[in-house]
Amino acid sequence: MNKLLPWFKAATIAVALSAVATKAAATEFVVAYDGFYDRLKVVNKGEFQYAQVNFYLSDIATNEVCTIKSGKIITEKQEFDLTYTDKAQLLLPFDKQLDTDKAVIVVQPENPKHDCQLKLQIEATDLADFELSKANLYTLNQEFEELLSDLSGFFVSKLMWFLLPEQQGVVLKFDTQDAVSANAVSCKALRCSVKISDEWQDDKSVLTSHGKLISATPWIVK
Repeated sequence: MNKLLPWFKAATIAVALSAVATKAAATEFVVAYDGFYDRLKVVNKGEFQYAQVNFYLSDIATNEVCTIKSGKIITEKQEFDLTYTDKAQLLLPFDKQLDTDKAVIVVQPENPKHDCQLKLQIEATDLADFELSKANLYTLNQEFEELLSDLSGFFVSKLMWFLLPEQQGVVLKFDTQDAVSANAVSCKALRCSVKISDEWQDDKSVLTSHGKLISATPWIVK
């Protein structure tokens, strides 16, 4: 069953997304492409070295990965295979023509009992050569803040800024537990929360780590 969910909810970073869903079979998830395009356009307009907007499907009731059996991008005249990962991340093109043609995304979940929802995640995943210097972490944090503000739009970010979530720093995901031990860092299992201050902007000192950095997300405290 399809759900009508808000495109942006400022109180959380992994926000539920949706567009107007068309009537479909009970096991299908259907959503318009235009909402994806609008958010991908925000990222493309910015100068972000690390920050990205990624889209995932999860089950509404359990928040489990809504594993995808098959998917299509459909317009009135054409049909394309949807590209996705085993983690139900939708790898969508930034395509003006699909937006113009009012394309829709149609997904068949692997588990017919799953009631899928779409989630937007601000994150950084291309971090193979990322050095854990304070200056680099400061830059990453600034990019997350800017992207969050851009996605919220002028009305919220400028006139109702108090509605934006409070960001204290970044959360780093590693391939091993307790990968970093340092001041301003707290680790739990594979994730380390790093509180970042303005003094880090030009600080080239490097945090010692014994794990591989997998991804980073904003650290939201409310």
